[in-house]
Amino acid sequence: MRLLKTLHGWLGVLVLPWVIIIGLTGLFLNHEGLVLGWLDGGGYDEATFDAWPGAQPLTVDAARALAERLLPGQSLTLDPDRSYHGREAASFDAVGIKVIVAVKTGHYWVKTDFRRVTHAPDGTVLETKTYWGAIFKRLHVRGWLTSTFGTWAADITAAAMVVFGLSGIVLFLMPRLRRRQNRKRMRAQATP
Repeated sequence: MRLLKTLHGWLGVLVLPWVIIIGLTGLFLNHEGLVLGWLDGGGYDEATFDAWPGAQPLTVDAARALAERLLPGQSLTLDPDRSYHGREAASFDAVGIKVIVAVKTGHYWVKTDFRRVTHAPDGTVLETKTYWGAIFKRLHVRGWLTSTFGTWAADITAAAMVVFGLSGIVLFLMPRLRRRQNRKRMRAQATP
């Protein structure tokens, strides 16, 4: 029983951060609109791009030069998808990051798995959008944001939570069962 209590206590300490993560991300998965209402800020109106001061059309080569300035030393691949948000665009993929240029106006977006930053043609930041859904889903599935360990950490945590739960049930029931047996024994001794 002492070993079971020790095991249960240490498992509780080890899995507590993931229990909190799973609880919070589960709340998001069940109530996405409510949580995003708290987290998402305003935004910008892309309809204003066409009348933007200083907006000018870019060729695909000029868009590539812009992407190369933003991501120096990165190997860029031109994405075959030629539109973004309903606008003609040139999208350049690098490892873990993407630069998308609206060729009609020169506005551009820099995207990762979890964030998008929108820029005016002169480089001014118009909006920074965090993809909370992607963050919470990744945390819920993997236990952290990177895929370094795949799902191993989440799998180990899940197994630890099962052992934690089962040991908790045993620790809860054993004293009650013992008391019940003791009462039966005392009743049996009290009856002549």
